[in-house]
Amino acid sequence: MSETRARRGPLSRFTVVDLTRVRSGPTCVRQLADWGADVIMIETPVGLAVSDAWEGDRHDPDFQNLHRNKRCITLNLKDPEGIAVFRRLADRADVVVENFRPDVKFRLGIDYETLKQTNPRLVYASISGFGQDGPYATRPGFDQIAQGMGGLMAITGAPGQGPMRTGIAVSDSSAGNYCAMGILTALLEREVSGEGQWVRVSLLQSMIAMLDFQAARWLVGKEVPPQLGNDHPTKVPIGVFPTADGYVNISAAAQLMWERLCKALGAEELLARPEYATGALRTQNRAQCHREIAEFTRRKTTREWIEAFDQGSVASGPIYKMDEVFADPQVRHLGIAVPVRHPMLRDIELVGQPSEIRSATPERGEHTEEVLRELGFNDEQQIADLRRRMVI
Repeated sequence: MSETRARRGPLSRFTVVDLTRVRSGPTCVRQLADWGADVIMIETPVGLAVSDAWEGDRHDPDFQNLHRNKRCITLNLKDPEGIAVFRRLADRADVVVENFRPDVKFRLGIDYETLKQTNPRLVYASISGFGQDGPYATRPGFDQIAQGMGGLMAITGAPGQGPMRTGIAVSDSSAGNYCAMGILTALLEREVSGEGQWVRVSLLQSMIAMLDFQAARWLVGKEVPPQLGNDHPTKVPIGVFPTADGYVNISAAAQLMWERLCKALGAEELLARPEYATGALRTQNRAQCHREIAEFTRRKTTREWIEAFDQGSVASGPIYKMDEVFADPQVRHLGIAVPVRHPMLRDIELVGQPSEIRSATPERGEHTEEVLRELGFNDEQQIADLRRRMVI
């Protein structure tokens, strides 16, 4: 038995067939894999033109971080025999996840309505750029496009600098996580009805949902949120302030926290200012308030201020580069950098979450023969013939 399956997790009774590529789909499936599901990732056989939409090296950090805890088989879904093997696999599966363009699954004959005829308990999940139907359904969907159309780029960055993307693929990641939550909900519902269902998520929907209160400012109050850089959109003081050797994050908008901040800064005189008496007044006088706080924060180093704020129970923190993130003692205590052994890369670390990383990302087709035997392909010559003809 492979290492991936030898160690069990809370989802170990579920089998997931992974047809996903790029980021949003693998992010979804990674959640299921990390919680213990038996995930079987399908890739194109070696020797065929690669159509898995992964332009980089499979040994690069990104690919390794996305596809851990899975098994991998190769299967040619453009070959009728490959489709037959896939159908056999799907008939035994609990979940199938795909993020093709909406029309591809129908063209291949592996859509939900087709698969549920022989596996009515199947939970089928689709992630698309803009939805399974509608005027933009066939457009290629990518994270940066969704960030722009979803409104995020218009509220990110400093005033007047033009639209700015975030430093992570936030619409991809949120779509993947929303889809994983939908799959788990569908599996729970299946325990009552005995039937699966089709879970549909798009990057555009997920991006708008992630805007949360910023989107609600328009829907409820008809207010178009502007760019405010590092400042909080509606509360003061929350932002980045200069220190003697860098910067510090401060979040002190609540009245009690504001009072604690002024005392920790040695700026009690700010408490007597009528223009700062309430949160609403501080927001009206944001620029002046932040400017006056900065006059105090420049007097000490970031570390000195963090220590003073900790003692004064003020919410604050340093602003790290990535190497500093993983050197922080609290991050090290949480164990979010998880060691794993890879057959080619040897000892590496991956980005963990509150679950378990049991195995490194598999090599292409590493588990093909193992999975085929589980499907009843016990003739070694038959498997060799499928490989020779690039069905697998």
